[in-house]
Amino acid sequence: MGSVQIGITLFKLGDLTRYISHSVILGFTVGASLLLVLDQLKNLLGLQGMGGVHDAFLVRFWYTLTQGGSVHALTLAVGLGSIAGVVALRTFKNWIRMPLLPDLLLTVVAAAAASAYFGFDDLGVKVVGEIPRKLPSFAWPPLDTPLVRTLSTSALAIATLGLLEAISMAKAIAAQTRQKLDINQQCLSEGLANLTGSFFQCFPGSGSLTRSAINQQAGGKTQWSGVISAAAVAAIVLAFAPYARYIPRASMAGILVVSSWRMVDWPALRYHVRASRFDAAIVAVTALAAVGISVEFCVLIGVFMSFLLAVPRAGQMLLTEFVVTPEGVIHERLEGEPVCGRILIFGLEGEMFFGSSTDLERHLESVEERIGPETKVVVIRVKRVRSPDAVGIHLLDEHLKRIEHMGVHVVLVGVRKDLEEALDRTGITARLNPSHIFREQPIRHTSTQKGVQFAYELIDEPCEDCPRRDPGVRSKQFRYSV
Repeated sequence: MGSVQIGITLFKLGDLTRYISHSVILGFTVGASLLLVLDQLKNLLGLQGMGGVHDAFLVRFWYTLTQGGSVHALTLAVGLGSIAGVVALRTFKNWIRMPLLPDLLLTVVAAAAASAYFGFDDLGVKVVGEIPRKLPSFAWPPLDTPLVRTLSTSALAIATLGLLEAISMAKAIAAQTRQKLDINQQCLSEGLANLTGSFFQCFPGSGSLTRSAINQQAGGKTQWSGVISAAAVAAIVLAFAPYARYIPRASMAGILVVSSWRMVDWPALRYHVRASRFDAAIVAVTALAAVGISVEFCVLIGVFMSFLLAVPRAGQMLLTEFVVTPEGVIHERLEGEPVCGRILIFGLEGEMFFGSSTDLERHLESVEERIGPETKVVVIRVKRVRSPDAVGIHLLDEHLKRIEHMGVHVVLVGVRKDLEEALDRTGITARLNPSHIFREQPIRHTSTQKGVQFAYELIDEPCEDCPRRDPGVRSKQFRYSV
């Protein structure tokens, strides 16, 4: 798993997460927070966890509520007391302006001290219990080829899910702290941690939803907070394990409930829900998937839905028709504005790749439908066409062939470098005639002006409605208006 995550880092695949909508991250934090609260209710109420490990969370939650026994009053009091203690200490530290006051640690220590003094374990309050007083020992992982082959598929899945969960948590925290996040560094950290952990018989690790949120809320600002936290855990295990066993589970549950509430960026959640149905749907589906399916797969579902809704948007192309005024100004045609039948001017805009093939084909067909018996030249402005691929180039090529078959000249203006290279490689430039292609110029609208001027030179006689019919007007320079 560590090797897979390091490989993801080396190929910089972490950069792909920039295409994950922030609505997915919000939905993840909302769903994970709700899941955390529901999962900790059994510890807060003193119920016995019911259901099998392979049962869905909601099924286990229902079994726990209905078959897990009755509410234990003292356990509930300990949990609510811990919640009240955290809130009171946070209010106090804000009042005295001491942000590093360890409110969570003080609450846990107070709960453990009360548990040891009053014997909560004997009174029916569940405690953490015995903690082994040792750290994981070094052990060389077995390099068995058949075993590696057997585990590789699961390792790939766990590595991917672990990274998605860790990155989602990191993005959620970065959105609140306004810190810059290096996704590839995050992937490398996860990979090195798991690779090192494999030599100490560790479980596959990922960014922890609860520990990350508590760390950030306790005042952690840099990666050193994680290092100090790890050292503190090691010290507690070695030096204070006999005392840590007295920590009531209800107290930990109360702390997690408070942390889960603060983990959600409520203003951002309201903003995204109100912004559009697109964002609201992603937030809702991701959050419900976290509770109904699993917190790991909810990110995948949110990402899939994000792509499902975003790709059609990215595949949209626009077609604009232009006209030339008697003053020689080229501008977008308004409804009902007369147009010269001899020369048609259109502009394409958008990503010309396979995802936009439907839109592109529809627009090119509409251009062909506008061509009449009097049409001599079609000018196509492609300055705003981006990312051409084989599908888009092929559709454009077939369109140009059909227009040429009608006996109509085609002039391409504003041709960018990437499109120009694609036209050269596919032989379109040689067939179309290089003089009919006007490349993008460093001066705005120059290629469009030259292309339209060239189009008027190709026709013998302007039509009756043509603004260039008047010789005095015909000699004017073209100007372009947005």
